[in-house]
Amino acid sequence: MNRRTILTVAAGAAISGIAARAEAQQAVTPQATGSHVGIAKAKQTTLGLYMTPREAADAMGREGAKTLFVDVRTRAEMMFTGWAPAIDGNVPFVDVTEFWDWDDKEGRYRLDANPTFSQDVGRLLTAKGLAKSDRVIVMCRSGDRSARAIDKLAEAGFTQVYNQYEGFEGDLTPEGRRSVNGWRNAGLPWTFKPDKAKFYLRG
Repeated sequence: MNRRTILTVAAGAAISGIAARAEAQQAVTPQATGSHVGIAKAKQTTLGLYMTPREAADAMGREGAKTLFVDVRTRAEMMFTGWAPAIDGNVPFVDVTEFWDWDDKEGRYRLDANPTFSQDVGRLLTAKGLAKSDRVIVMCRSGDRSARAIDKLAEAGFTQVYNQYEGFEGDLTPEGRRSVNGWRNAGLPWTFKPDKAKFYLRG
């Protein structure tokens, strides 16, 4: 092996080492760095804090007394697609209208914003003896609605709100099934049985 070949091999090894280190850095989980690497733009929040379903479950297992876990899906979703008993409560970010009015533009039942969303989450927080500076985890169906909910909470003064960015049901497969990821597909505890103490009751 001549000198030029040796230098070429050495340079190639150095480049490979740099690439490997770069890949390792990119592989660091977004929730560990607080960045949004690898998280779809629709699931990113102004606070930039994220958790996977497993991390959310672990956080509630370790520090549940110091963390508020909120499901922001509609009441119908909670009732008919299941929910996680690990949550502290359900506060819909949006919900169907009282008489299930149809939205021709969207091709579905109309969804209206919950006008008391931030206040309702605040009440859950107070009931648990926590403040807006304490950790809150938010979950929806697949992670994008929860991102919008978190931005609303940030506007209301909440400072440590994590997006459980896979949601309860997870993302869609090319065939339209929600079997990719999410709380349910992670094998974490969930149930269809309603719990009045945790389901949303307006008023």
